Amino acid sequence: MNIQRTSAKKKAQELAKYLRGEHPDYIYLKSVFRELRIELELTATKTSTKQLPDVPTEEEIQRYYEAVWHSRNMQDMVMIKTLLYTGVRVSELINIHLEDIDFIRCQIRINQGKGGKDRIVPFPISFKEVLAMHVDSMQRKQATYLFESSWKRKYSDRGVRKILEKYAMAAGLNRAISPHRLRHFLLTWLKKQGIDDALIQPYSGHSSRQSLEVYSRLSIGEAQKEYDEVIGKFPV
Repeated sequence: MNIQRTSAKKKAQELAKYLRGEHPDYIYLKSVFRELRIELELTATKTSTKQLPDVPTEEEIQRYYEAVWHSRNMQDMVMIKTLLYTGVRVSELINIHLEDIDFIRCQIRINQGKGGKDRIVPFPISFKEVLAMHVDSMQRKQATYLFESSWKRKYSDRGVRKILEKYAMAAGLNRAISPHRLRHFLLTWLKKQGIDDALIQPYSGHSSRQSLEVYSRLSIGEAQKEYDEVIGKFPV
């Protein structure tokens, strides 16, 4: 059915003629249009304003990590690879305890992640040796967290972001590299490798109302098997 409607601007001009004599204010007009929606039996519709995530390219990630590698800063290298390989959020990264690392299964436990949920994230076998060396170094310093400053305090959200910004500048990138952009890169990259969303979800920490029943039947073991098969092709 093709409905002919007066333009919004013209209709507003017509309504203004009726209302101008009453000297309406914003609150009054808001009430009028609320009552008008009721009279016309209209319900508000939500429009999605969510934008697609800004994902770095493989070339940008390679250039970025090249700058990290040239720094020879072991803690920064391990921190950034942990973000790249696990896709954890920065708030989760700074709260990883040394005891949360499982080197037998190549997994990290995330306690009280987004939404207060615990979960397990995998890391590549190829990362195991470097991560173990870092953990040993932190244990000798009697650290509690996986990443701590020289003052034996865990890193702050801002501190991690400043480290990442430093290497983006060193790499000559014209876009900032944030922890969330690294997370988006991993999850997008896994998707491009053909891994199903249902296998990415258990360790990404995303929830899906539509797929909740499917996800609940999947174990981290199934997800990690797929992860292990493709992670060897990761650009870093």
